[in-house]
Amino acid sequence: MRARVAEVFKSIQGEGIYLGKDQVFIRFFGCNLSCGFCDTRLSFFKEYSAGELIQALRTYSGFHSLSLTGGEPLMQKDFLREFLPLVKAAGFKTYLETNATLATALPDVIEYIDIIAADFKLPSSTGLRDFWQEHEIFMRAALGKEVFVKAVICKSTHLADLQTGVKLLIKLKRNIPFILQPNSYEFDSELAGKVQECKRFAQGFLADVRIIPQMHKVAGIK
Repeated sequence: MRARVAEVFKSIQGEGIYLGKDQVFIRFFGCNLSCGFCDTRLSFFKEYSAGELIQALRTYSGFHSLSLTGGEPLMQKDFLREFLPLVKAAGFKTYLETNATLATALPDVIEYIDIIAADFKLPSSTGLRDFWQEHEIFMRAALGKEVFVKAVICKSTHLADLQTGVKLLIKLKRNIPFILQPNSYEFDSELAGKVQECKRFAQGFLADVRIIPQMHKVAGIK
């Protein structure tokens, strides 16, 4: 079994509740979605066996966790089933960054995942159909782990979509951290106002709502 990987590198986590933590990133090639705001449209990859990828990780030290990112890592779940036991045996903490739509893939690997960063894909932000059914099935599987949810807020985002996401979190667990991430491509005072409006609404129902931009872009760090 070989994985398609765009890059392996060490940097800081620029999003979500682990903002600023040192991580090693494995960026898996390929995604099942094509969101309008996507900032990682990949055009190249290198193939790795599980053993080769573990050896690549051993060249790094002093990091909080291993970020499985993409693309969409769960598109390569068969490889992950082979690779992740080696990761855990090596003592690395695992951090899965996912679009939370491949609901049937998560149970196959969840025993090896420590932290799940799940994106809610608001249709008015992505320009795609809604994925609420997939998100709910995915999140129910994820609740046994440490998990937080992120939603990208664009100028096009409808408050009704955010309301649907908030209702889903209420149904699942009110204290799941909910991160509102302004779209870096169009950030200005108009979008800042919209994000604040979204925060005020969500805080009326959820225990932990935060606005966190993509700070690695602000700092000019990969």
